[in-house]
Amino acid sequence: MAVFEYKAIDLDASGLAGTVVADTPRQARDHLRERGLTVTHLTECRTDRAPSLLERRRGRAAGHEITAFVRELATLTAVGIPLHGALETLVAQHHRGLGTVIQDLGDRVASGAALAEAMERHPTYFDALCVSITRVGENTGSLDQALRRLAQFREKAQGLRSHVTTALLYPAVVTTVGLAVMVFLMTYVVPNLLDTLVEAQRELPAITMIVKGASDLLLGGWWALLIGLAALVLALRTVVRSERGHEVLDRLLLKVPVLGELARKENTSRMAVVLAALLESGLQFVEAVRITRSTLRNRVFRRALERYEEAVQAGRDVAGPLAATAVFPPMVVRMLAVGQESGRLEEMLEELARTYDQEVSVAARRLTALLEPLLIVILAVLVGCIAFATILPILEASNVL
Repeated sequence: MAVFEYKAIDLDASGLAGTVVADTPRQARDHLRERGLTVTHLTECRTDRAPSLLERRRGRAAGHEITAFVRELATLTAVGIPLHGALETLVAQHHRGLGTVIQDLGDRVASGAALAEAMERHPTYFDALCVSITRVGENTGSLDQALRRLAQFREKAQGLRSHVTTALLYPAVVTTVGLAVMVFLMTYVVPNLLDTLVEAQRELPAITMIVKGASDLLLGGWWALLIGLAALVLALRTVVRSERGHEVLDRLLLKVPVLGELARKENTSRMAVVLAALLESGLQFVEAVRITRSTLRNRVFRRALERYEEAVQAGRDVAGPLAATAVFPPMVVRMLAVGQESGRLEEMLEELARTYDQEVSVAARRLTALLEPLLIVILAVLVGCIAFATILPILEASNVL
């Protein structure tokens, strides 16, 4: 069976839109006509093709809604509602994008597929972590507990991401406003004030000549600047898309003061939270490490966990390979080694996650406290230089008169 998106008109001449499950488009139209609807548009939602850029962005943007869906599904299954019935209940509760995905999940579950298998069909909405925890829950008969644990992890991860985003929001706003003010000054104020002095063939101070040259370049060569900026962005995207280039940029990021510390602690916290959630769900240790590695954004941390996984598989001491990477702090290396030896790894990972959650919050506040005055001072100096370069020749002309 397939999922079709439709637009229709009901008996009251009101417009409707939604999804319907059917084997063929004709059967879908027949179902809608039986409901008293006049179909105006019907398209099949293809789930077996590669997702488009818009769909990938939509899947990433639906993070909070996916977390809510997982939490609601855990609640419904915990009170004894069958999985297919729970999915049907949640279809109408979510907007068109995720609602269509849930409709497809319910259709596949009704056909005999496992929920984890159905989730794998939608990688833009459900990552490897979601699929793995769901599969373990289905295999052990504790799907509601697995989904509840997954929702808790996603909420914690989103809270951590929110801390970092909030810390960078104000500096980004200050930078944007400052650049807009500078562009306005260089393209409108400076030319109008200095053109008269240039026409009078007065000798301009050096700082004024520099500012006027920059203004002329911005006015006359803006297209060249845009082309250069586009080429720079394209080159950066090419580097980021390559595995080696992305790893080099990630390694450089870790060396940046304050920002590197924040990235290091954020990845350490994410590693601890994901690994603890997977181990508590009953996943095998090596498989849990592999999935955890894929969820980390920083390629340097991925390489470190890859060595950790190789050491575990070979039965070697894990402290040496982890310490050799110089990525994780000595405390983290020691806790991972002791936790694995003592069989209390999940407990130590949870404690490690709590510790680094707090440190990420502190590092985010420290970054904000550093960036705010720094950006304000830099923008004030630049705007002050433009103002000084504009006023200085006017004052000199007044003195001559």
